Amino acid sequence: MDLQRPMLAKDSAPTDLSSLLKLTREQWWILVALNISFVVLGQILAVLLGRFYYAQGGSSTFMATFVQTAGFPILFIPLLLLPSGPKSSPPPNQITKRRIVLIYISLGVLLAVDNMLYSVGLLYLSASTYSLLCSTQLAFNAVFSYFINSQKLTPLVLNSVIIVSFSTALLATNDDSDEPAGGSKLKYAIGFLCSLGDSAAYSLLLSLMQLTFKKISKAETFAAVMEMQIYTSLVATILSIGGLYVSGQWMDLGGEMRNFSTGPVSYVMTLVLTAISWQVTWVGVVGLIFLVSSLFSNVIGTVAFAVTPLASLIVFHDEMNGVKVIAMLQALWGFASYLYQNYLDDRRLRNLQTESEIESDDFDVY
Repeated sequence: MDLQRPMLAKDSAPTDLSSLLKLTREQWWILVALNISFVVLGQILAVLLGRFYYAQGGSSTFMATFVQTAGFPILFIPLLLLPSGPKSSPPPNQITKRRIVLIYISLGVLLAVDNMLYSVGLLYLSASTYSLLCSTQLAFNAVFSYFINSQKLTPLVLNSVIIVSFSTALLATNDDSDEPAGGSKLKYAIGFLCSLGDSAAYSLLLSLMQLTFKKISKAETFAAVMEMQIYTSLVATILSIGGLYVSGQWMDLGGEMRNFSTGPVSYVMTLVLTAISWQVTWVGVVGLIFLVSSLFSNVIGTVAFAVTPLASLIVFHDEMNGVKVIAMLQALWGFASYLYQNYLDDRRLRNLQTESEIESDDFDVY
């Protein structure tokens, strides 16, 4: 019997379509590990570069939003190299094609909104505080996955939601928060609310992507995953460019580059590396949705956010007071609960596979 990849979150309605890849357990784990590394490393670097942009004199929220998706053309390189796979199903009809186009446009709009909330949140918060607030993605994703992806709310999942909620409340009542220079309590509140909105929009986006893979586009190859990322990023990029011009922020970009503390070359490199980092992150995010589930993808993102405060402490010398340390530990606790639930689901699946094989052997004997 050829063992297919295990379902790390079977009860969270993972994308069963990935079984069409006919991967062995080892091949599946290699792909999952690769995508995990994309999410963790890409997200940490992207958040640090975003904070660096603001710290060195950048101020355009639309430019910060633009670079989160503007790097999508580099995805054409791996897309051209990936095999298209066998045609196991007939091509979609015109109605289905229109539906997919509308879905991609809608996801692109939601992605643009999510990116803008991120840009505003990171403008008014330190990288460490922002990252800890984004651990609320687990709570939002549990809710959206329950209603959209048939996720079962087990006691361990509920425990994670409660712990992460406490972590957020702790940061909300933190009077010693280290706002960026020139910050105020009002700006901190705006950044706090935008970060929560960012987490909610991001979680909704992941659940809708999983639903699209499973019910609408019926993606059977990783190339289809890349295509979704390219088209949604294209829509979000167009909206970001429109916002940049309508707001008038484009007129300040020249002066912003000249006045960048570390110089114009550093300004350009910061934006380019930020764009690349976000594309690497999103390839990993969408890949994990395709291979496992939106829930597991969000869990891995939470790991990156939990580690980012430590990286921010080293790079930006952010203050790590007692409240932040406790909030970070609570975020890790919530992640551990999710991870343990995944372990239980995987073990249960292996037991079912073993029992099925034994029954099959007994049947063959008779």
